[in-house]
Amino acid sequence: MGRELRVAVSDVHETAERGFGSGSDAYERGRPGYPAAALEWLAEHARLGPGLAVVDVGAGTGKLTRSLAASGAEVIAIEPVAAMRAALEQSVVGVRALAGSAEALPLGDASADLITVAQAFHWFDGPRALREFSRVLRPGGHLALIWNRRRRSEEPWRGVDAIMKPHQGQTPRHESGAWREALTQTTLFRPAGELCEPWEQTTDADGLVDRVLSTSFIAALGEREREAVERAVRALPAAQRDPVLLGYSCEVALYERA
Repeated sequence: MGRELRVAVSDVHETAERGFGSGSDAYERGRPGYPAAALEWLAEHARLGPGLAVVDVGAGTGKLTRSLAASGAEVIAIEPVAAMRAALEQSVVGVRALAGSAEALPLGDASADLITVAQAFHWFDGPRALREFSRVLRPGGHLALIWNRRRRSEEPWRGVDAIMKPHQGQTPRHESGAWREALTQTTLFRPAGELCEPWEQTTDADGLVDRVLSTSFIAALGEREREAVERAVRALPAAQRDPVLLGYSCEVALYERA
């Protein structure tokens, strides 16, 4: 796997670097993991399990990484933000965590069977990332793009969206669908299946606050603005209930290296 590391600063979006750098603790506390059904689906369609070499790109604090490692696969986590990577190293035992970006992976050619990207592909330079993923994957290898997508028509998400929207700016978002363009135009990968699994995260008011504060453009705000966001979230009717139920749909888009 020896290869010179070449992570350019431009490979990491400024909002992601600032927000996730300062919000790594809230991210680890507030973000959910992934439903068992999604991992079972990957086991069936991408052979996730013992003996598989998996690279988790944009691994954050290891929310998906720990489930990949629990499958028995050999997992390497790639995370460019130092604070997120440090949290991953503390929370996920037995997984190598390396500095790197999707556009410049510190790995050798044809060294992986599966690349996973959870909550992150919309941050990448799509064409460059796909070329790099194709280089690192072995023939017949798979790329899995995974998101826990908020069921935004439900509470408390409708109230949360109203609080967050004024701060959003031009931050890249999964909901825009812009990330799909690189995949529809590439000849390096072909579609291999999709999954959409509804599920709920059970938390409390503190967990809901952490989930909101872990959002990149909220975490990147100044202290007074973040405190105002927290107060508004705690004032939501849903935050007064115990437990607080957060509805998600786990979406998995699987591609095969051509």
